Amino acid sequence: MSKPRIGMWMYQNSGGDQIQKKMIDLLRERDILTTPELNLRHAVAKNGTIVCNDTVMEELDLFFSYNAGEQTQYQVYLYETLSHFIPIINSFEAFSISEDKFKTAHLLKRHGINTADYMLCHRDDVHGLKNILREWGGKIVYKPTDGWGGMGLVKIENEAALDMLLPFLNQTDIRYFYTERFINYDNTDFRIDIVDGEFVSCYGRKAPKDNWKTNITSGGSIFLREADDEVIEIAKKAAAICKLDIAGVDLIYDQEKEEYVVLEVNGIPAFATPEQEKMGLNFNDKKIDLIVNLIDKKINNKG
Repeated sequence: MSKPRIGMWMYQNSGGDQIQKKMIDLLRERDILTTPELNLRHAVAKNGTIVCNDTVMEELDLFFSYNAGEQTQYQVYLYETLSHFIPIINSFEAFSISEDKFKTAHLLKRHGINTADYMLCHRDDVHGLKNILREWGGKIVYKPTDGWGGMGLVKIENEAALDMLLPFLNQTDIRYFYTERFINYDNTDFRIDIVDGEFVSCYGRKAPKDNWKTNITSGGSIFLREADDEVIEIAKKAAAICKLDIAGVDLIYDQEKEEYVVLEVNGIPAFATPEQEKMGLNFNDKKIDLIVNLIDKKINNKG
């Protein structure tokens, strides 16, 4: 009987190449072979098969894609197609939910998880936008429903600011507006990593001076932070509701409502970089072990 083989596409910067090597070595110890560097950007689909780097993707036992920074519409399109034929971590259904801020918030809210108050409205509904701005005390955050790293987020603090923003947005091909109530918090957040329903790690991010965004790409900084049972339980529930095998759940503490709020659920949360490991973020090995266990379990449960 031939050994099972999985495909892998893993980011290579910031220590990703070493993480990939550890994962492949551990999988090999379990008699699971790996074909790495299967970037669907280079794939071609014809006559019933998707071929990437001479590998027929449908003949793999599983595909593990872990690269948040280089996704294209073409890759996602093939990712969805491939999900009908072999197991994928994360599933395309879960991936597509986590990639959309409105769908994530709506799903969590329907299941009783605290999120920021939000509204999705048609691009022509300026009246609705102004009403919700007043209802939420004069501060809202406009967010693109897709994207990551804080890109495109705009805090709107009065109607005059909204009037200035609308002409710019109307020049784009935007189809709708997604807004959230601005939450009064201490400019820090919790990032909770979950793999296969198990808690992996927690760390915090802090917004830079005179800013409110904690994202690293927006100038935020990472610091060591402990998570209590309440925060961990919220993160586990959020990951399960979104059906994510691997999740990074971002939470903040709403100082007005005195409750934790889930801001986002990420389907491709980063491992700690070598620099972050030096400062004490030491969860990479645990996360790798849990992912290897997850792959092994999914292959054995196949069919």
